[in-house]
Amino acid sequence: MDRLIAMNMFVRVVETGSFSAVAKEINSTQPTISKNVAELESWLGAKLLNRSTRSLRLTETGTDYYERCVAILQDVEEAEQVVGQLQTQPKGLVRVSAVVAFGRLHIVPRLKGFFEQYPDIKIDIRLNDRVVDLVEEGVDVAFRMGKLADSSLIAKKLCTSPMVAVASPDYLKRNGIPQHPRDLKDHNYIFYSDGASRQEIEFQENGDPLFIRAEGTLTTNNSEAMRAALLCGLGISKSPRWLVGDAITSGELIEILADYQPSQLNLYAVYPPGRHLPSKVRCFIDYFAEELKDCSSIGGC
Repeated sequence: MDRLIAMNMFVRVVETGSFSAVAKEINSTQPTISKNVAELESWLGAKLLNRSTRSLRLTETGTDYYERCVAILQDVEEAEQVVGQLQTQPKGLVRVSAVVAFGRLHIVPRLKGFFEQYPDIKIDIRLNDRVVDLVEEGVDVAFRMGKLADSSLIAKKLCTSPMVAVASPDYLKRNGIPQHPRDLKDHNYIFYSDGASRQEIEFQENGDPLFIRAEGTLTTNNSEAMRAALLCGLGISKSPRWLVGDAITSGELIEILADYQPSQLNLYAVYPPGRHLPSKVRCFIDYFAEELKDCSSIGGC
């Protein structure tokens, strides 16, 4: 038994809650993972996990051992980085998560420059408009926006993006241009759903919040669908400028109600906590922090 391999398997089993998930992650089999953890328990002479058909739970000893394993594995990775001079020539796979439209519009187009600077780093980018569990899904870094939920994740603010209300020239020609947020009652508003059920849109008037109730025929939880609906002239919506800035520049969308927009939307890179951030992940975050530091680079201020 290779103890380091077994320890890593044990840590990932705890973090994912599944032998099968770890087997899939490292291209192995569930019995192999189970056998390695069992051999680790036998070597230690202590039970680390309480297994049932439905769940895995750490024993008291297992909890302490898990915390020590995490620290040891981080130290090993740091030592390998130093010996291999990875601080100056980082390499390895970085798993990245982002919402679909942001990844397509602002991450993928910038990867060419990243690969030119770091040819030994590989990127696995997972685009999904749901909020993923970084630890459970083995993600190294995620791009998150707006108010962050309370968690143990570490967040690095990258930039801000203004919020803008927009519609297509065709829609405004057919339905008129609203001069005040209250005019939205006479328009078809496209709602972005984040799991909550609400029909109030926040604006700002004379420095004070202004909440307007609107109605519409389309609600979507996908940023790409929101963008497509606006471009197709289905209605009006308030969106982050990173999503529609290029379309405003090209004239495909027109910004309206500019004097009533609320505060800007913050963009963060978030990653799991640890004593040492792998250099490959640090390089990725630092690269995009530089690329996105000016909000004009993601749609204009």
